[in-house]
Amino acid sequence: RGGAGAHSGGKMASTAAGKQRIPKVAKVKNKAPAEVQITAEQLLREAKERELELLPPPPQQKITDVEELNDYKLRKRKTFEDNIRKNRTVISNWIKYAQWEESLKEIQRARSIYERALDVDYRNVTLWLKYAEMEMKNRQVNHARNIWDRAITTLPRVNQFWYKYTYMEEMLGNVAGSRQVFERWMEWQPEEQAWHSYINFELRYKEVDRARSIYERYILFTALVLVHPEVKNWIKYARFEEKHSYFAHARKVYERAVEFFGEEHMDEHLYVAFAKFEENQKEFERVRVIYKYALDRIPKQDAQNLFKNYTIFEKKFGDRRGIEDIIVSKRRFQYEEEVKANPHNYDAWFDYLRLVESDADAETVREVYERAIANVPPIQEKRHWKRYIYLWINYALYEELEAKASKRTRQVYQACLELLPHKKFTFAKMWLLYAQFEIRQKNLPLARRALGTSIGKCPKNKLFKGYIELELQLREFDRCRKLYEKFLEFAPENCTSWIKFAELETILGDIDRARAIYELAIGQPRLDMPEVLWKSYIDFEIEQEEYEKTRSLYRRLLQRTQHVKVWISFAQFELSAGGQERLPRCRQIYEEANKAMRSCEEKEERVMLLESWRSFEEEFGTPDTKERIDKLMPEKIKKRRKLQAEDGSDAGWEEYYDYIFPEDTANQPNLKLLAMAKLWKKQQQESEAAAMDPDKDIDESQT
Repeated sequence: RGGAGAHSGGKMASTAAGKQRIPKVAKVKNKAPAEVQITAEQLLREAKERELELLPPPPQQKITDVEELNDYKLRKRKTFEDNIRKNRTVISNWIKYAQWEESLKEIQRARSIYERALDVDYRNVTLWLKYAEMEMKNRQVNHARNIWDRAITTLPRVNQFWYKYTYMEEMLGNVAGSRQVFERWMEWQPEEQAWHSYINFELRYKEVDRARSIYERYILFTALVLVHPEVKNWIKYARFEEKHSYFAHARKVYERAVEFFGEEHMDEHLYVAFAKFEENQKEFERVRVIYKYALDRIPKQDAQNLFKNYTIFEKKFGDRRGIEDIIVSKRRFQYEEEVKANPHNYDAWFDYLRLVESDADAETVREVYERAIANVPPIQEKRHWKRYIYLWINYALYEELEAKASKRTRQVYQACLELLPHKKFTFAKMWLLYAQFEIRQKNLPLARRALGTSIGKCPKNKLFKGYIELELQLREFDRCRKLYEKFLEFAPENCTSWIKFAELETILGDIDRARAIYELAIGQPRLDMPEVLWKSYIDFEIEQEEYEKTRSLYRRLLQRTQHVKVWISFAQFELSAGGQERLPRCRQIYEEANKAMRSCEEKEERVMLLESWRSFEEEFGTPDTKERIDKLMPEKIKKRRKLQAEDGSDAGWEEYYDYIFPEDTANQPNLKLLAMAKLWKKQQQESEAAAMDPDKDIDESQT
């Protein structure tokens, strides 16, 4: 029973425990959000702020006897040793431990800690520095030397060890020891600053010769070891010599530097420094030579500072010519950049050549011309060659007028003429300039040969005209006739050529040949300016006083064209011909013209004819003829017509003036009705005006 009771009691206990495990969840009555919301960001920020809160300092402990001190030391050392044992690689724990021992004047213990730390990480620079500083602070000089020796032997590329070591020896007054350390350092071929530190060390003790030898060793080291030696080291060496008044040595250093870098690795800073050194020595001619030498060899884009210093120098010590040379050099550099960017920019070449011609020797000018003409246009189209051909022309004129080299001028002309693609196009100007040059050289056969070749290869109107003009000046009229014949075979439609040919024959007194030429000309099926040709032929016959032939010409011309100007010219000719019959003849021409032009659509031309006829009658006519011509004059009226746009839509109305001739009025009764309507409208307007202004009628009646 007891067992059963126990069993039942255990079961009840477990049931009770089971009931206790179920937590009671409180029911939330108000599920609305709180007025003040707390975010996760706010929680994190508050936690961070509380971390920064200062904890109250530990209570100060006063140690009153040796036992307490030893106990304190023991506890502290145990703490440090535990930290080190937890993480041996954290060097800060070792340093704190050693510094604590140092503060207790336990130098031997601190030294032991540093040695243990170096066994862990001997490459830690801070550890060596702290160790050596501790020894120096406690005046343990030999220990410090020992540590520095170990440091520079273990880590020779850490410059800080060398600097500290040499500084310590110098502070101790051990100049020889410091120099020895520097020498050991230089064997490792350190960076530039280390060499300069050594040089400054020697200069502090007035050891100029030693400093010079160090400079020499450093310059030799940079020349042999470095791939790209720097100019500034040579400049510092030269300034060192200049500072100590060894001017000859300084000049020698600059000259060695110029020779060492050569023309492949020229640097403007070296030449600027060299020039300033010579300027300080009052060697102005040397300065100019240096600047000009550098400017001629250094690429222009790398010589901006050089230009600037040269300009300043010339303004200070030079004359006007020197300043102009600088300006010319700068402009030459700009033009070089332009033609380098675009070799076919012929305008830039023209400006460049103009500059070079004004201030350069003949060889330099020729070189620039050769570079310019080498840029032949890539496309064989005349519009691309029009600017280029003037390079050749200017080149030839320069050789002839400036250089006085006739052979080179001839070569330039011949080279240009060989270059031109004459089958596609040519430049008559070039042929004519060459021929004129040969004439100036009194070499007439070559000039004729050149022009004959041009006409044979690429005949042009301008070439024929130039050749004919040349032969006219030489009074070679037979050659002129032959050339005109060739010219007219080449271009029979050219009226100017026919006229000039006829004028030549007229001047020579061969009237029949001139008339025959005119007859051939007007018989051509196609002419570019036939009206000019006919006028010239008519003027020619008038000059010869062949009036019947002139009338015949006018009649032939009127068979081809009924232009009003031809009729007016014909009438004026009859008026100026003289004789008793001139007025009837002139009036008859006007009559014929008026009849011929009645069917003409251009009414303005007929009006022009009638105006000319009326002017004639007013000067030479009788009252009857004047009245007759007045009756023939048309009436000018304003009309409107509809306009259409290009797409066929209406574009509005346009006003224009039209002419109504009397015979048109007789033929069209509508026009008579229109005139009567206009008269009626005019009378109506007058009557309305009179009704609106009765006072005016009274005044008029009284008057």
